[in-house]
Amino acid sequence: MIYCVEDDQSIRDLMLYTLNTAGFSANGFPDSVPFWDAMKQETPELILLDIMLPGEDGIAILKELKASPLTRNIPVIMATAKDSEYDKVIGLDLGADDYLSKPFGMMEMISRIKAVLRRTTPKEDAPVLMCGGIALNTVKHQVSVHDQPVTLTLKEYELLRTFMENLGKAFSREQLLSSIWGIDFVGETRTVDVHIGTLRTKLGSCGGMIATVRGVGYRMEDTGE
Repeated sequence: MIYCVEDDQSIRDLMLYTLNTAGFSANGFPDSVPFWDAMKQETPELILLDIMLPGEDGIAILKELKASPLTRNIPVIMATAKDSEYDKVIGLDLGADDYLSKPFGMMEMISRIKAVLRRTTPKEDAPVLMCGGIALNTVKHQVSVHDQPVTLTLKEYELLRTFMENLGKAFSREQLLSSIWGIDFVGETRTVDVHIGTLRTKLGSCGGMIATVRGVGYRMEDTGE
């Protein structure tokens, strides 16, 4: 079951129609009141959440979802205004798994839903993470590119592991600073850019797999390199 929280009925109806056509069960809500009522009855597999809602907005709903141990692991895709960089960053920092910039196509919506569900579905821990030509051994802390060993600093290794464990997920610079350098780190987000630059260089032909997400930060994509 996928829940769609969208106040525009025409958009909501189109989203539900597309989801049903793609084989998903879906339910839609115009605001937070019926949404929270439904949450008491059934826990969805994923939530599509618009930010601009009457009454309780999407950011407030996301905060509540992530604050509860019963709902914090439900994947959430935020729908934001096309040029709303602030909303995208805030949503990602609060734990959203991805975002859609309005206006978005229905096929893009389905593609992002499938990608989020793939990476959030529980799976057995694997000691070696693979992406394109990159192999990262989480036990030995070793990295290779096309079977050639690559020497990384601790922070570069932690950045790469974070990306490889969350393929396709966009991270803001603030998220990366907090998770890798620690919340008490004193410095600028430029630190992240510098480390990303050196990491890309060391990964050689696979460096381009770490993509810059304009107005947000970075994500890792399997380009088949």
